[in-house]
Amino acid sequence: MTSNIRYKGNLSTECAHLKSSSTIVTDAPIDNKGNGQAFSPTDLVATALASCMITVMGIKAAANDIQFALVEASVLKVMSSNPRRITGIKVNVTVAENWTEKEKQILEKMAKTCPVAQSLHPEIKQEVIFNYK
Repeated sequence: MTSNIRYKGNLSTECAHLKSSSTIVTDAPIDNKGNGQAFSPTDLVATALASCMITVMGIKAAANDIQFALVEASVLKVMSSNPRRITGIKVNVTVAENWTEKEKQILEKMAKTCPVAQSLHPEIKQEVIFNYK
């Protein structure tokens, strides 16, 4: 088992990671009868994509002795209404490191082939933009 999810009422859940006991609260979004007071389950899917990208980039950077401290991402989830589902995820990765062109290629490829990216349905459009400062 990985996690345990408990319904808290009012379209909210508490998700507990069993190994660490850390928790995440979810809430239905405002446009789907919720209060929007926490991540929605679909927010977590979109956020997981960016988090996975940064995680595997960090693993690859460490293995190749590439500086990796000043990297962050912002996420935009795109939904459709009929059926209600995620149709796109836009990830903007901002890097304030002085990577070489080869390092950029290695880490960008790693990000775009992360496990979450490869697990999402092909109909979910993944748009990933890298911004170098």
